[in-house]
Amino acid sequence: MAGTKGKQQTVRGMVLSLGVIGLVAGIVYLFFIPHDDHAPDLKRVDYRVELITARRAAAYPVAAPEGLSESWKATSVRYEGDPYSAWHLGFQDPEGQYVAIEQSTQKPQAFIDDASQGAHATKVTQSIGGRTWQRYTGGRYDALVLRDKGATTVVTGTASFAQLTKMAEALKAG
Repeated sequence: MAGTKGKQQTVRGMVLSLGVIGLVAGIVYLFFIPHDDHAPDLKRVDYRVELITARRAAAYPVAAPEGLSESWKATSVRYEGDPYSAWHLGFQDPEGQYVAIEQSTQKPQAFIDDASQGAHATKVTQSIGGRTWQRYTGGRYDALVLRDKGATTVVTGTASFAQLTKMAEALKAG
């Protein structure tokens, strides 16, 4: 019987040790690990130099917004010339959602699919600035698409169609 009592004490000691470890882990989790669910603050980028460069290099009028409030924050910009011309300008809208302007001379269907993260064309169109834009909806991004001579323009992102429309309305090509 003496052997059984020793085993009970060993098991009891293990259970108590696990309880103490669990308690310490819970305290560390609650008080020492940050629990901020809010998105990180994105750095604002100045895209003026890239815009001037893109407008000089591209064979199509490169679009960028004019007149948006300061609450629209430019967060990314790039222009690539090879193997096809491609312009990207990303923003965080006032509601914290992502909105991007994408333009390219790539074949329209492949470009739209890539820029809109696989969104699909709907039968809905809307007139913005006297031009007809087609709506695309998707699981991750929605988009407004303008097929034009020489280049396709896609305004896309996680933002609502109202915000995508605001961006499309603000676009000025140069």
